[in-house]
Amino acid sequence: MKNALQDAAPDIPSSAVSLKVHQWRSALYEELHNRPSPVIEGPCQVSHFTVLLDNNREELYRHIVDLCKRFSVPEPSPDSSCLYQDFGGFELRWERHTEFANFTFICPDVEAFSSEALNFVPKDWLAAMPGELVVAVNLVVTDEEPDEKKLYQWFEGQRVSGAWIADKKSQVWTAFKLHSDGFGRMVTCNKGLTPYQCGRLVQRLFELETYRLMSLMALPIARKMSNQLGDVEENLATLNQSISDIAADKDERVLLQELSQLAADVERYRSDTNYRFSAAVAYHDLVRDRLNQLREEPIEGMQSLREFLERRLTPGIKTCNSVRDRLEDLSRRIHRTTSLLRTRVDLSIQEQNQHLLSSMNRRSQLQLRLQQTVEGLSVVAIGYYVLSLLEIGFVGLKAAGLPLNTDLAKAIAMPVVLGVVYWGVHSLRKHITQRSHPAGD
Repeated sequence: MKNALQDAAPDIPSSAVSLKVHQWRSALYEELHNRPSPVIEGPCQVSHFTVLLDNNREELYRHIVDLCKRFSVPEPSPDSSCLYQDFGGFELRWERHTEFANFTFICPDVEAFSSEALNFVPKDWLAAMPGELVVAVNLVVTDEEPDEKKLYQWFEGQRVSGAWIADKKSQVWTAFKLHSDGFGRMVTCNKGLTPYQCGRLVQRLFELETYRLMSLMALPIARKMSNQLGDVEENLATLNQSISDIAADKDERVLLQELSQLAADVERYRSDTNYRFSAAVAYHDLVRDRLNQLREEPIEGMQSLREFLERRLTPGIKTCNSVRDRLEDLSRRIHRTTSLLRTRVDLSIQEQNQHLLSSMNRRSQLQLRLQQTVEGLSVVAIGYYVLSLLEIGFVGLKAAGLPLNTDLAKAIAMPVVLGVVYWGVHSLRKHITQRSHPAGD
């Protein structure tokens, strides 16, 4: 993303290279030079703010432009993610990150932890700063090592952590707590750092403070979620016990509905917290990285920054990881229980279908026997009526003078008639059956 450094970067003419230049080439070269460390010469006080962004990037940009107009300094471009500018009485360093923005004010030659450090910044502009404040810390850079009395005064009697930094070229002290002015406080004593190294140290200390607080943003969520997960785990245990006591198909359907609701709740919890828990892990990794870059060496009789953070910050991150793991475990357990119950429901349905098919088969056999009985009766009835007609014919022939024994003729005709009728009825039924079930079905 373009920033103040890129604005100053010279454009390379296309004739400088013979190959086709990628559209991101210049941006990729400048990426490693984004957000450079400040250059701090001599004693000063640095005030640092971190505010959360919530779809207010345009408002934040307009706020920066407003300050630039008040002091008649160059404005950043709309797509800039940072601004490093001297405003006369102070230097402003503004950086926009994914979910927060940093404002750092460097004020030279002011009394340590004095409100004078921000006197040059318009109070109405500070009060109207967009977003929600997360970090507010004042850092004093001094050339003289403070004694215990001075540290006690600056940190208002709170317990202080400290260490030698950068091969004993600097010392750092902080209480990791808010003070009466609403700010956190840090002190660094320069004992041989160059202005660039001093600026880099200040930047790392602010990053350490910002990332440790951002990593803990997930802790209140984890504590609240832990109670909710306890209820879910209890409900799941009750459902698992109920599965073994199922008495009817209706019970299985009710349990399956309850499991589906439980699964929906857990997936909603995962969706609501996954980003925050993942961010906590990422920020914690950055905290450890910044601690490694400080290259701490202990000050006798004082707790180091690493020792404090490992003892106090790490358990909070482990709590967040534990809740996230519980969510994942609950999701898997609910899935297994649901699969088990669905298997039981499927087996129950298959058993019902088997009973239904058996019942249909018995009905078909009964219907076939009934059909065969009706068919036999039909043959007898039709044969009887045919023989009655033949008898009328035989009587007529005898009356016409034909020597015919009607009883004998009927006896001879009866098996023939019954056979022909049976064949006809059977052929008709076969034809109807073939029409109802075409070949290939």
